[in-house]
Amino acid sequence: MCSVSLSYLIYHMFTGIIEGVAEVQAVATEGTNRIFTIKAPFQEKIQVDQSISHNGVCLTVTSLVEVNEQDVTYTVTAVQETLQKTQLNSWDKGTLVNVERSMQVGARIDGHFVQGHVDTVGKVVKVEEVGGSWIYTFSFPKENTNLLVNKGSICINGVSLTVIDANPDTFTVTIIPYTYEHTNFKALQPGMEINLEFDILGKYIDKLLAARMS
Repeated sequence: MCSVSLSYLIYHMFTGIIEGVAEVQAVATEGTNRIFTIKAPFQEKIQVDQSISHNGVCLTVTSLVEVNEQDVTYTVTAVQETLQKTQLNSWDKGTLVNVERSMQVGARIDGHFVQGHVDTVGKVVKVEEVGGSWIYTFSFPKENTNLLVNKGSICINGVSLTVIDANPDTFTVTIIPYTYEHTNFKALQPGMEINLEFDILGKYIDKLLAARMS
């Protein structure tokens, strides 16, 4: 059996702790692909071929448009498969996107293991402000209900969050003021689509149990 280094195992993985909110500067079409020009507020510079999570979707930097001390503008390409399974098709100039660079070996994991592979698209059902925090209710496809549990982890638009009320096709999360102010959650309204990635541990367990029962 080949040995695999830890750095390879967690390559292109994320933690769901957002580094900042980026803005879509331009959108272009090339065949069935869409090319997004993104302006992101990173303190450290990025490079071509680097993987960055955009609303929970892992995309590769294809070119650098402008680099300065405050931020960097770059391009990424979304293929048809990504466009069909995420809410990237709704992105337009001015869209605000949660961004996170891939995790580094030896760094603390303050969220949970996130692959950047969106499982499905959900929708905002309700937003309530309660005592200075916010409770969001989301809907999601019923076929994914086995992957969601109370107090379990969920990645919403790239943000690692804890489920507080799991139902067959809806769930809720609580957003603290810091997360509200430093992500695009403050722009979410009922009816808007969001990207969902379920906990990878839950997906493996679900598959193993299904295989054993069959």
